Amino acid sequence: MIRVLVADDQAIIAEALAALLRTESDLEVVALAHSAADSVRRASDVRPDVVLMDVQMPGTADCKDGIEATAAIVAAQPATRVIVLTTFGRPGYLRRAMEAGAVGFMVKDASADRLVDAIRRVSAGMRVVDPALAAASLSIGPSPLTERETEVLAAATGGVSTAAIAAATFLSEGTVRNHLSAAIGKLGAVSRAEAVRIATENGWL
Repeated sequence: MIRVLVADDQAIIAEALAALLRTESDLEVVALAHSAADSVRRASDVRPDVVLMDVQMPGTADCKDGIEATAAIVAAQPATRVIVLTTFGRPGYLRRAMEAGAVGFMVKDASADRLVDAIRRVSAGMRVVDPALAAASLSIGPSPLTERETEVLAAATGGVSTAAIAAATFLSEGTVRNHLSAAIGKLGAVSRAEAVRIATENGWL
């Protein structure tokens, strides 16, 4: 039996995936998780063979999303294989997921048969990555932003004030303005909002 942990913050999706997988005679759903930190805890508890990991889940300062959860699980349990399963097929997500240790990357509109086949393949030691996304990831390259620039730009989502960003990132307003200016320049944007959009569309935020 291939033991599977399903991690998705939307309970109805997690439960639907679990119900689907339970129809397969060689798959056993051993746990569900609904946040990034919860997925790490549950993986430690049940030691699954494969984790289906959503990207955009509620997180904490130590484990912000599904990609950081993937890195934590793989670091603690190298034998566990992670497939990142996301609504958003963004090239930057793919690159970050692979760098975090995922061995699979699929979008949620994939067929049930493809998903089940992917679980079996990664359990057998193979990788499963959408070829079109792989090509796109190579073409756009890695994020040009530093870790601090990424953090500040993420905090700028929603058009909040410089003061609010400074408070959220524990930086001075002047430092925040410098990081935002650098990010806007590197992304070829004309405004803070456009920089956020470009970074988000590429999966860098």
